[in-house]
Amino acid sequence: MMKKYIYMAVCAFAALPMTAQETYENARLMEQDLNGTARYVGMGGAMEALGADISTISSNPAGIGLFRSSNISGSFGVVSQAEGEDYRTGDKTNFSFDQLGFVYSSRTGRSSFVNVAFNYHKDRNFDYILSAAGAHDGRSSQNNLSFIKGIGENDKDGASYYNFANGKGTHWWTSELDNVYYNSYIIDKSGNPYCDIASDYVMNRANTGYIGVYDFNISGNINNRLYLGLTIGLHDVHYKGVSDYQENIIDADGVASGNLIVSDEREVTGMGYDVKAGLIVRPFEESAFRIGASINSPTFYKLTTRNHTYLTNNTPFTDSYNPRYTANDSYEFKLYTPWKFGLSIGHTVGTNLALGASFEYADYGTTDTRYLTGTYYNEWTNSYSDDSESDKVMNTHTKETLKGVSTLKLGAEFKPTKEISLRAGYNYVSPMYKTDGFKNGFLDSYGSNCSSATDWVNWKDTNRLTLGFGYRHNNFAIDLAYQYSSRKGDFYPFVSASGDYNYYTEKDGAEVLVTEEIVTDCKPVKVKDNRHQFLCTLTYTF
Repeated sequence: MMKKYIYMAVCAFAALPMTAQETYENARLMEQDLNGTARYVGMGGAMEALGADISTISSNPAGIGLFRSSNISGSFGVVSQAEGEDYRTGDKTNFSFDQLGFVYSSRTGRSSFVNVAFNYHKDRNFDYILSAAGAHDGRSSQNNLSFIKGIGENDKDGASYYNFANGKGTHWWTSELDNVYYNSYIIDKSGNPYCDIASDYVMNRANTGYIGVYDFNISGNINNRLYLGLTIGLHDVHYKGVSDYQENIIDADGVASGNLIVSDEREVTGMGYDVKAGLIVRPFEESAFRIGASINSPTFYKLTTRNHTYLTNNTPFTDSYNPRYTANDSYEFKLYTPWKFGLSIGHTVGTNLALGASFEYADYGTTDTRYLTGTYYNEWTNSYSDDSESDKVMNTHTKETLKGVSTLKLGAEFKPTKEISLRAGYNYVSPMYKTDGFKNGFLDSYGSNCSSATDWVNWKDTNRLTLGFGYRHNNFAIDLAYQYSSRKGDFYPFVSASGDYNYYTEKDGAEVLVTEEIVTDCKPVKVKDNRHQFLCTLTYTF
């Protein structure tokens, strides 16, 4: 079991005007689903060398160069979470519009074509309900973590560290969530800051939204031996997460004293763009065997994040005039995802069997989180553009937390008749998160300073099994696919931490310095993300 402790020494830092997001929140935006047409999904996505499917516009643009006729297609379906209950804005089963696109194919020679294409597809479906519950050992709670982050050395007025508004003892590394706790005036019966002890907790979060990608492609082939393609993509981000984190509090004597509930709403919106290039080679003139290669630039995002966070204090340890406090924040930042590289092979046997295999790699430890530093005038575009710099502290944390991800795709299609197709596929994605990775709220970064949650999940590898069926008649086709996706993870409500709280007390008529060690010990809880997807694609060829 991973156990990370952060030992706090009290230092003085000045707040910096940085606006960048935290590693785990960024990682959520960079994960990708297996989605597209039902044929593509039914074959596990292993069509980068086989081509002639519009979904390859994003994975290997050269695949569009294998079209010999024009067509238009649209895909829709249902995605259902295997476990969990509907929660607030989240439903475990959702209808999804997944793809709409067309290809226009033009012959330029006896065996050469130039094709143009456009496709929209849902690259990321955020619909997921996370539920976790666990027990705490010792003096542990989320508020305890905030207390440690606000500890003051030789401080006679400890209460100042629980009031962000009065300007006393404020340390800049504290987060939005710490702000909520401080301003709730959580105190004991003597009027001193109370370091809560929680017996257990319950977390529920509903993630909703999507990332939609609009791809524009030009591609073609030379004598049916070399296929080339280029795609420019626009990424549209719409994410929203709503959560309630409840801790059941006990007092110093171990008696139940009510609960604290932190409710949070986090929204991320924005746009990004990327460029993808690919090629497919048929090395042997008398063979249908093909080799493909692709490269995908970083997606250059400009995003806005907003949060609304409030705490409901249902314990006696509170100021009667301020049982609830709310914090809001909104800022813009930039995020540059890593480069992605792909290799693939494909082969057809007559007109009855198609086999494909693909491998992709991206190093998510190289993700560049950036904060805006101002605007400048761009003479070439006659407009103003945003200037930015890398958040070096957060990027270092990202490198320590995320790692390279390998994706393996295998797929097959068999046609027992000219009209009917049967498909099967397997898709494997290695873990993005290092096993000892953790969400570090003590970083000298605005991304941590504006965080409104302390929890994180280290997701393990993803396994996807797919099946597909297709029926074609004249110019019309209907394709169906089923996908089962499964992954497990370790959920942590907050990071384990330790710090010394120094305060003075009166003993025998004199002030005595007392040092008290405060520790939060956080243990992981196993969580799952298992999904069923049913997908339908309608195609008209002309």
